[in-house]
Amino acid sequence: MAHFAKVDQGKVITVIVAEPEFFDTFVDSSPGEWIQTSYNTRGGVHYEPDSNTPSSDQSKALRKNYAGIGFSYDRDRDAFIPPQPYASWILNENTCLWDSPVPYPDDGNFYTWDESTTSWVLEPQ
Repeated sequence: MAHFAKVDQGKVITVIVAEPEFFDTFVDSSPGEWIQTSYNTRGGVHYEPDSNTPSSDQSKALRKNYAGIGFSYDRDRDAFIPPQPYASWILNENTCLWDSPVPYPDDGNFYTWDESTTSWVLEPQ
């Protein structure tokens, strides 16, 4: 099975799963373009199914990220980019994911982002 995103004016409006040989059955005449996406690709890395283990065959990495409704498709980067979560976050050119301006703390606690202070706030236990 393959995954395809319908892109209209640079935005993903739907994603389908189809056998490539039957894909033409699903193509409709509404505005937009169908672009293949990889369910197991995140941040430009292809992972083994249902894992965080990078695949030994990175040629399967496709368009930086698996497309989702509301993502943008950047033709120049040939990448699906998720919506920017906060105004202060910066697009990582390598992964086409958004990075916070302050790294997430690695002390084992859970934090949420506070845009008003552009900082991570410890979640109450």
